[in-house]
Amino acid sequence: MVGFAPAGAADYVARTVAESLGWALGQTIIVDNRPGAGSSIAADLVAKAAPDGYTLLIASPSSISVNPALNSKLNYSAKDLLPVSKITSSPLVIAVNPSLGITSIADLIAKAKKAPGTLNYATSGNGSAPHLGAALFSQVAGIQMQHIPFKGGAPAIQSVIAGDTQLTFGTPPSVLPMVQAGRLKGLAVSSKERSVLVPDLPGMAEAGLPAFGIEFWYGFFVPAGTPPAIVKRLFDATQKAMSQPQVKAALAREGTDVAVSSSPEAFAAFLLDDARFWVKLVKDANVKAE
Repeated sequence: MVGFAPAGAADYVARTVAESLGWALGQTIIVDNRPGAGSSIAADLVAKAAPDGYTLLIASPSSISVNPALNSKLNYSAKDLLPVSKITSSPLVIAVNPSLGITSIADLIAKAKKAPGTLNYATSGNGSAPHLGAALFSQVAGIQMQHIPFKGGAPAIQSVIAGDTQLTFGTPPSVLPMVQAGRLKGLAVSSKERSVLVPDLPGMAEAGLPAFGIEFWYGFFVPAGTPPAIVKRLFDATQKAMSQPQVKAALAREGTDVAVSSSPEAFAAFLLDDARFWVKLVKDANVKAE
C-alpha cells in the first residue's frame, strides 16, 4: 500500500522493490496507490487490515510520526503499525521553474526576502518530508514562502513545470528526471554535504546554508498483531530483495540509497529517536494540519 500518487518517490521505491520482494517471498506483490491526507489514508487502511502478513505499508516519517503529531483526530496511531525494516534513505532535492532565473540557494533566499510570501512551493502533501523540509529551510533562512500541497510528488512537480507553483522540495525520483531533462533547475540537495548519488548538486553547507540539513527514509510496516514469525519472514525477504544488484542500481539512478535495518527491533528503536526529531520539527516550524 502506497500513500501517494503514482510516479512519486514512494511509488517508485515500491515498484522497484516489488518484483524482488515477490521473488524472495514466492508471492506476487501488488502495488496499490491510495493517495491523500499526507499518506494517512493508506496508513489507516493497513492499520485496520488483517494481521496476516499479506498487507504492507511503505511509509515515510509523515505516516508514522508527523501525521499523528499534526492531527489528533486520525483513526490510527503509530502503535497500530508494526515496523518491519527501513529500506531506503535519501535527501530532498530543491528545484525551481527555470523561468525564474534562480540558479542557486543564495538567489532563492534573496528573491524570497525581496518579496515575502510570493513564492509558492509544491510538495507531496501536508506533513510530508518535503513539506517539513521546506518549512525548516524557511525558518533557518529567515524567509516566508507559501505551501501548496498535492497528493503526491508527481503532481507537485508537474505544477512547478507548468509554472503554477515556483519551486519544490521534492524527492529525488520525482525531481531528478525533470532536472536532467532541463524542465526544472536543480539548486541543491537537502543534506549538509553533497550526495554521491546526486553528484551534480551541492549540499547545503556548500550552497551557503550550513545550519540546514535534512534527509528522509522509507520503510515497511504491517498491522499491529502480526505474528513475530511473519514479521521475521517479511524482514528476511526484505533483506534479500534490497541486496539484489538491480534494485540497488535502480534506486541509485534516482538518488536513493539502500538502507536496511539490522532487525525489526532495531528499526523500532530507530523510530523512537526519529519520531522525536520530526515531532520537534513540526512544533519548531509551527506546521499545522490543513
